[in-house]
Amino acid sequence: MGRPATPEDIDAICMSLPEVTFGTSWGDRPTYLVRGKGFLLYRAPGRTAIDPETGEMYDDLLVIHTPSEIEKQALVDDASLPFFTIDHFRGFNAVLVQQSRLGEIDRDELAEIITDAWAARAPARLVKEHLGDG
Repeated sequence: MGRPATPEDIDAICMSLPEVTFGTSWGDRPTYLVRGKGFLLYRAPGRTAIDPETGEMYDDLLVIHTPSEIEKQALVDDASLPFFTIDHFRGFNAVLVQQSRLGEIDRDELAEIITDAWAARAPARLVKEHLGDG
């Protein structure tokens, strides 16, 4: 495993991608956007996302878009990864992760997941320019 991911990596990874701006979505939530479409946001604590251990609302959640339901399920189903989903997100292609648990994944793996999120929301031409045909 490479270097464990940190909350600080989020900004560095997001802002390294083409045409990304930091703004808001879902009302006033801090969000990384590509041409106005959010792909990663800091979620407000809410009753729909409760820590099963403590019964408290999560206060450090990130919402990361996934390209499809298949990728979402793969991330959620992998027991070695800290990603999860909630009923509130049924049918919505995104995973949740606590910033406090980012260290459970490698920075490179996080960069790949965020790049996939960006690519799922960016215009196809921009994705092709950045990622090539790979």
